[in-house]
Amino acid sequence: MSEPVVPPPLPVTFRPRRGRIVAYSFAVIVVIGAVVMALFIAEPFALPDRIGIVLFGCGIAYILHLLGRMKVVADEEGITLVNALRTHRYSWPEVLEVTLLVGDPWPKIDFSDGRTIGAMGIQGGEKARARRQTSQLKALIHAKGEAEER
Repeated sequence: MSEPVVPPPLPVTFRPRRGRIVAYSFAVIVVIGAVVMALFIAEPFALPDRIGIVLFGCGIAYILHLLGRMKVVADEEGITLVNALRTHRYSWPEVLEVTLLVGDPWPKIDFSDGRTIGAMGIQGGEKARARRQTSQLKALIHAKGEAEER
């Protein structure tokens, strides 16, 4: 049987490591590539076309930023889930449980109103790290939230 996990001191932020590195690295590559392409593209392309190329590269970088900014923040008042498109804020009494099943892309958090939301800030692909972060979050939920007693 595994040893009980002690809740980490608050506030605590859980973020993926590899996902952030990949997202922001590709964002830089795309923007640099768009600027280089705009500078060296053939003559029939005018200034508006070149600006469009750079803006397109910046748009792709923004989408990559949305993927790289994902995180789960726990503080004394509750939990904040920053996913790709939305940010959710919940107080501790609203949070019931967190589960990360083998093969899941991220943990799922169950709430008292019946909703389940993915915590994309903990990436299941980072196996040991994801299990550790999910265990810490579960310990926080049991300490602060309305989770059932073990």
